[in-house]
Amino acid sequence: MSTDHTPVTRALEAYAAAVRAKDVDAFADIYAEDVHVFDAWGRWEHVGIAAWRAMATEWFGSLGTELVDVTFAEVRSSIGSNVAFASAAVTYAATSAAGESLRSMTNRITVGLERQDGTWKVVHEHTSLPIDLASGRGIFSR
Repeated sequence: MSTDHTPVTRALEAYAAAVRAKDVDAFADIYAEDVHVFDAWGRWEHVGIAAWRAMATEWFGSLGTELVDVTFAEVRSSIGSNVAFASAAVTYAATSAAGESLRSMTNRITVGLERQDGTWKVVHEHTSLPIDLASGRGIFSR
């Protein structure tokens, strides 16, 4: 990811740090109250911060002592005065409390940010996986 401190890189860095810390409040703080998320897991969509916060609470709680490192690659963005848009490949790598690699997966993410009262917030997020047409299963890495 770029070392430029743009609204996009700050949001992605905050996302990775919140996931690593399993910090629901820090995670939710990245998003707007009326966020609309199309997620690749379990539900078609999450509408509003309460729904997205509930998802994060469940996700982080399910990890137990595991940690998840999030990295973004191939970040492409366009940033205007009040709106920003970005896409990337995102890798989630789980490790045990002892540092042992457990599993990882890579999928795609697109985010839309909006400046609200001087603060950049994610207003839309879409994660996806390409589908193997022969099996109907998601492809979890490149």
